[in-house]
Amino acid sequence: MRSLVATSKLDMQIDSAGTAAYHIGKTPDERSQAAALERGISMQGQFARQVSQDDFYEFDYIFAMDRSNLADLESVRPANGSAQLRLFLKEYGSMGYEEVPDPYYGGQKGFELVLDLLQDACQAFLSEKLKE
Repeated sequence: MRSLVATSKLDMQIDSAGTAAYHIGKTPDERSQAAALERGISMQGQFARQVSQDDFYEFDYIFAMDRSNLADLESVRPANGSAQLRLFLKEYGSMGYEEVPDPYYGGQKGFELVLDLLQDACQAFLSEKLKE
């Protein structure tokens, strides 16, 4: 999303957070970084953090990558949080997937598929925002 926003006319704050605490402070998986770099996308400077209730006030949108994450996010969402919570691929994807598959067991092709799915959905989301 960051790389696409950087080439658009949109001004957006983009962040990433997980629903679990076990990767806090770590960089993205090396295979993920390599696959992204092949596409000219740098993940340098990214570190894992856990989503917080403040995120529901700070951001307009929070996108879940799968239904399990969506349920986790709904459980921590404050009643008056203003962020729109959505299952990302179900809302914006066009490649037949409603959830982002876990790439860790699919070899390098798993990481390529995830990038394909996310780039497709990110472009659809940004196209929608540019029309507003």
